[in-house]
Amino acid sequence: MDFKLLSPLTLAYMGDAVLDQFVRGHIILKHQSKPNRLHQEAKRFVSAKSQAQTLEELLADDWFTESELAIIKRGRNAKSHTKAKNTDIQTYRKSSGLEALIGYLHLAQETDRIIELLYEIVNRVEKRC
Repeated sequence: MDFKLLSPLTLAYMGDAVLDQFVRGHIILKHQSKPNRLHQEAKRFVSAKSQAQTLEELLADDWFTESELAIIKRGRNAKSHTKAKNTDIQTYRKSSGLEALIGYLHLAQETDRIIELLYEIVNRVEKRC
């Protein structure tokens, strides 16, 4: 199956889950704390604002391949029928673009690249905070 043909919002839906699971594992191993503290810590990584900022940094560093950029652009330009919570539409769309790429890499089983991307996201967020 060519996962590039899936709706970018479907890819973002999957990417959101993959990033959330990765971040949860990371913070549990790092903090070994109570669930409320873990949740507060996870928000730093998975909020739309954080994802949009990370995407901008990665774009500025030419981190993505051309085919990855195409997926990000599709995810960013997709028209969602839901409204962004706690952020503006541009930030929400940027985060959707990053999530779409994560979802695509996961479904396409591009294991090395998705692991590289997830660790890069975590490292950049931790450097900012």
